[in-house]
Amino acid sequence: MEQDYYELLGVSTNAPEGEIKKAYYGHAKKFHPDMNKDDPEAEKKFHEVSKAYEVSLTS
Repeated sequence: MEQDYYELLGVSTNAPEGEIKKAYYGHAKKFHPDMNKDDPEAEKKFHEVSKAYEVSLTS
């Protein structure tokens, strides 16, 4: 099953680019590995959010 990237970012499927970008930056900051050195899952979450951002902008 394909991951729902919009849901991962917390935006609707018809969200404007600005809303997607704002959601991405919030999540990227929250999960950035440099900000979460003690959380081994943070890097994985950061990459998932980054992928979601890329895919949602090209969809």
